[in-house]
Amino acid sequence: MDQTPVPVPEGIEPWPHDPGPPFEQWPGLAPQMPATSADPRPEEAAASLLAWFIETEQFGLDECRLVLVPARRGSDALASIGWSAEAPLPLLCALLRSWEDRFGAQVVAVFGSELHVSVARPPVEAEHANLLALEHVLSTADNIVDDPPTPFPEYAMDLAGRTRWSFWWD
Repeated sequence: MDQTPVPVPEGIEPWPHDPGPPFEQWPGLAPQMPATSADPRPEEAAASLLAWFIETEQFGLDECRLVLVPARRGSDALASIGWSAEAPLPLLCALLRSWEDRFGAQVVAVFGSELHVSVARPPVEAEHANLLALEHVLSTADNIVDDPPTPFPEYAMDLAGRTRWSFWWD
């Protein structure tokens, strides 16, 4: 058998080797992270992320608007306002609701097609981060599945202890 690599067509970027998720079949959701006295409350984690946005001036908040949304939970706000990114909105809202319950996650900001979430109780063990990374892949966010092409193990490892998650869709 010829082992010569096939040339990559012009205009196509080769992706680094990605072994993909370490699961043969759906392993289930990442477990709930128990709250400890050392963990911030979800609203404290959200305030911390908002303060970071303001301090870093990363997103031009001077042109942003505060929107109060009639929703029982922050995870339902996107559906309430009819947010229209390329995200699968019903699936995304269900994921966000589940993350609220299991990780103390809160939707903090939406900038166009970007979504920013604070996390009060992120997973810290690699096994749990792998499960959560698979859930993030289900969000179909372009920053996870398309650009940058981060191999699954690296993406999962980066989630361990991470207190803010960002997603975007084209």
